[in-house]
Amino acid sequence: MTPAYQSWGRFPKAKHSPLYLDSRFSDFPDVENERNVLPYGIGRSYGDSCLNDSNYILPMTHLSRFISFDRSSGILMCESGMTFEDIIKYVLPQGWFLPVTPGTKFITVGGAIANDIHGKNHHCDGTFGHHLLRFELLRSDGQRLLCSRTQNTPYFHATIGGLGLTGVITWAEFKLKPVFNSFITQEVVRFRNLDEFFVLSEESESEYAYTVSWVDCVAKGKGLGRGLFIRGNHASSIMSHVKNLKSGGTRSVPIDFPGWALNSLSVKIFNNLYYRKQFKDFKRTTISYDPFFYPLDSIHHWNRIYGKRGFLQWQCVVPFADGRDAIQELLGRIAKSGYGSFLAVLKTFGKMPAIGMLSFPKEGVTLALDFPMAGPKLFQLLDELDGIVGNAGGAIYPAKDARMSSESFQKFFPRVEEFLQYKDPKFSSSLWRRVHPTK
Repeated sequence: MTPAYQSWGRFPKAKHSPLYLDSRFSDFPDVENERNVLPYGIGRSYGDSCLNDSNYILPMTHLSRFISFDRSSGILMCESGMTFEDIIKYVLPQGWFLPVTPGTKFITVGGAIANDIHGKNHHCDGTFGHHLLRFELLRSDGQRLLCSRTQNTPYFHATIGGLGLTGVITWAEFKLKPVFNSFITQEVVRFRNLDEFFVLSEESESEYAYTVSWVDCVAKGKGLGRGLFIRGNHASSIMSHVKNLKSGGTRSVPIDFPGWALNSLSVKIFNNLYYRKQFKDFKRTTISYDPFFYPLDSIHHWNRIYGKRGFLQWQCVVPFADGRDAIQELLGRIAKSGYGSFLAVLKTFGKMPAIGMLSFPKEGVTLALDFPMAGPKLFQLLDELDGIVGNAGGAIYPAKDARMSSESFQKFFPRVEEFLQYKDPKFSSSLWRRVHPTK
């Protein structure tokens, strides 16, 4: 057993025995009867959905070859261990970009499918699964299933957002987005409360491909829900003559911060400064794609800021019908608790229906926050937040979860029993045994 494979939140700790596929053509490796296996990409899931404590892990990053690319149509086929970073390096100079990307490019295609990742453009383009054309699924019994909207369709919908539990995705084919260049025209608008956020969201959805907000989760009273609204579009062809824009370079967090470094006072000071980082309420700039989509990727090992104990990320979505009241209650509880976060993100999801049986995004409002590991009281707060989300008809994102109860999971994902028909019996994870302990 080795502790080398962990999640980005560094909680919980887990030890694994690694197995390997030599190539995408390899047979499924032997698994002992009493143990199970889970594919593992780069480990950028925050909780335990990418962990399989005391069992086998199947590292996938060596399956990282391009298979084909049609430059005229933007259809790319590659192995599932290919990272978004490498895809961008290859396709962007040819006038294409990822159809959907989360806040880091350090993820694999297989991980993007398993978590049906979303980004700043959900209101326009849905999730990564909406752009997926087909993939091959290697099952533990040796079957190879070609899955698409017309072939092995139930496995297609079970695997997208299926948390890596239906088998090994060996390769995938998906359609990219055409762009003129590598630049984004960005606008940052300061808003003073939740009402202004919702107005900005409604005004921006039809004109901007990408929208997201940083929110000050420790603000109270009239400033509850204040923040910075960020919106943008890929720059037009008139920018194509520009060869370079500075992206700010990269830095690294060399050591683990002490546990006391992140506290209610330091978070409050940071949030106040960040809210006022620009002098005016409105600012328009043209920037490289990297700082727009991946601001934290420029800080290597940024998870060390939370110390050796790690941190919990929590992300919810609540339908629009109760969205404003639910988000107000959530932010109020968080501000009152003293467990502030300086990485708090608020945005809206569009109307595109989920494509995966266990896909997280649905039409509504989503809130994501990071909390330094603080023991039982933090777990109690998050349980309370789960209850608010459940009462509003929402859900919690499994890719960012490390403590959701089985009862909550069943409520948030009512298609789980249907999913069980397509889960591979040899596949499991630390998260799965927690949220579905009898299966």
